[in-house]
Amino acid sequence: MIDLSSNDPASKTLRVREFYLGRQPILDRNQALFGYELLFRNAPVGPAVIETELSATAAVIAHASQLGMEKTIGDALGFVNVDGDAILSDIFGFLPREKVVLEVTASLKTTPALLARMQELAGHGFRFALDDVRGDTGSLAELLPLAEYVKMSMRDASLDALLKLAPRFKQESKKLIAEKVENRDEFKTCLDLGFDYFQGYYFAKPVIMSGKKLSPSQLAVLELMTLVTSDADNAEIERAIKRDVSLALNLLRLVNTPAVGARQRIDSLSQAVTILGRRQLQRWLQIMLYAEPSKRGQNMSPLLMLATTRGRLLELLANKLRPSQRHVADTAFTVGIMSLMDTLFGIPMAEILAQIPVSDEVADALMYRGSFFGDLLKLAECIERIEDMDGYIIPTLRDLAVSTDELVELEMAAFEWSDNVVRYAI
Repeated sequence: MIDLSSNDPASKTLRVREFYLGRQPILDRNQALFGYELLFRNAPVGPAVIETELSATAAVIAHASQLGMEKTIGDALGFVNVDGDAILSDIFGFLPREKVVLEVTASLKTTPALLARMQELAGHGFRFALDDVRGDTGSLAELLPLAEYVKMSMRDASLDALLKLAPRFKQESKKLIAEKVENRDEFKTCLDLGFDYFQGYYFAKPVIMSGKKLSPSQLAVLELMTLVTSDADNAEIERAIKRDVSLALNLLRLVNTPAVGARQRIDSLSQAVTILGRRQLQRWLQIMLYAEPSKRGQNMSPLLMLATTRGRLLELLANKLRPSQRHVADTAFTVGIMSLMDTLFGIPMAEILAQIPVSDEVADALMYRGSFFGDLLKLAECIERIEDMDGYIIPTLRDLAVSTDELVELEMAAFEWSDNVVRYAI
């Protein structure tokens, strides 16, 4: 990737690591996580020269795979964009075929050699998704038989095209993915049309409901968070945990996971609270808010994955930028986790902050994206919506003195941590 601290003219040559990495969730009809589309974007500061025949996208896939695809997608499927150059290359040895779907556009110019290579890859167990399908045009007839998934955009395909093509693809046993689903009405339309999977950030946009009240489970967690942040004694915290059986069981489960590293089995809440400590207990409670009681231990909501990834990325960035100030990293994690609570509760952020005591700096970040923590939060939001990032992310990285190389390493670490939290701690 580009090292923003370097003025060497040679650094303007496009190298394998010159990329940004983003991932967009793909959900099933129950809004449980099914997969991620992995988004790689070249973002050179100056003119770039591609010196190899292998496309930049293919080079990026190779490097990301070497870093560890499992860190990026966890237990989900990974949808990876490939072009003709990538398909004809030998890059696929890097990719776990059982976890990856190769995504090609419907406008891809086909040749006998290209189609033969796709057939060969399919024979080796790779699956294909056909992207950007807007009508019966381009290479659709040649590519459709090779595709298991068909993706149609709510922005680029007309409603007439959706109404016409969706039943046809379903009849041909294709799995339909709706892209760029940005609100609940669009999600409902796609459900009615028979789409199997959904991609977009409709799930992360708050639907504010007047007079909505928090569930008893959510209130129990918020009460505990207040006790922890107000330095209540352990006995009082333990009594509060005991009043919610689900919380008590999950706390005992958490302290007995490999992530905590207890040397012997912990069977009492008193031991659990002591071993976990206040900082980790507060963090666990923040995460537990996103785990619906009916779904704990099952398919987790994408909001949980997004919140934990965002919180961890902010923590890692803060720790890198201010390594001697542990409390700054803890505060950054809290900002990341809390930034989606208006969506989670369907309540305006101002009302949430009236119930949860936070510092002025945290409130400023959550309400107005102000202060150091607000800058980190805006950066994370831009990474998640990678199409919107080009005009903001490079100047922000310069201001923070973080290279794109370092950013991707932190992203990968955040992805992996989030996956482990959901797998072991909830």
